[in-house]
Amino acid sequence: MDSNLSPRAYAGVVGHGHAHGRAADRARLRLVLAITLAVLLVELVGAWVAGSLALLADAGHMATDALAVVVALAASYVASRRAGPRSTFGLHRAEILAVVANGLVLLGVCAALVYAGFERLQDPTEVHATPLIGFALVGLAANAVSLLVLQRSDTGSMNLRAAATEVFADLLGSVLALAAGVVIATTGWLRADPIASLLIAALILPRAMVLLRDAAVVLLELSPPGLDLGAVQRELMAVDGVTEVHDLHAWTITSGLPSLSAHVTVTDACLAQRGVGPVLDELCARMSDRFGIDHATFQVEPATHRSHEDLGELH
Repeated sequence: MDSNLSPRAYAGVVGHGHAHGRAADRARLRLVLAITLAVLLVELVGAWVAGSLALLADAGHMATDALAVVVALAASYVASRRAGPRSTFGLHRAEILAVVANGLVLLGVCAALVYAGFERLQDPTEVHATPLIGFALVGLAANAVSLLVLQRSDTGSMNLRAAATEVFADLLGSVLALAAGVVIATTGWLRADPIASLLIAALILPRAMVLLRDAAVVLLELSPPGLDLGAVQRELMAVDGVTEVHDLHAWTITSGLPSLSAHVTVTDACLAQRGVGPVLDELCARMSDRFGIDHATFQVEPATHRSHEDLGELH
């Protein structure tokens, strides 16, 4: 961290970078939404022409994808609003709520595909292989483009990752629909179509569960994955003059924005020699350089004040 920047000024620089990354992500989401809506219409026509459940399943998932991207876009716009008197952290959690909504929609899609798939297994219907293959190829190409667009983001946004997960599931769905068409065209085995739809559901389920798990980590304010609080405490204790670190808390405001707060006890002699500002600068710099945490809040306490706190706890 630049030593000429105060912790407050540095936080402003970081916030600007996060906002810029979110704006680029919205541009990607708008492009993916346009592609998704176009392919949805194509696959609906294809499912009707071919009589394919696998293609209809993929089209249904494309519809949920379009809704998911709309939700992700709306959440991103809401999260970009400035903090207010009541929303002191801003509305960043709107993106996490969108992730939860998308995860639940994916679970609903899985349930619908499983039900329809087993119905078709018991009573296979006629499927026209040639249009099934043609429309599946269109969906495959479009989903591949959408996935490449979303993967170009480097913000680490969970909101964007949720959209990418849905597009990836669509890509696999197109591959399975294509495989079902090839099997039907070469062998006439109609059950390949509902089996493909069941496989699509099986591929979607674990990804939906992962999204919901990651969102729960944020909403429950658990420590960010991979962050060792013991290592954080040791790093803070290594600052000259620090004698104790307590009330240490770490959480995630939204994906890409880990936060930390702590009470840090410093010797009176150190504070008299260095002052509070340089101590805060070093604490913040260590958290940023070592752990990538740029939103850190520290309460620096003289050692004599800590003794007063101990007396208060005894009473």
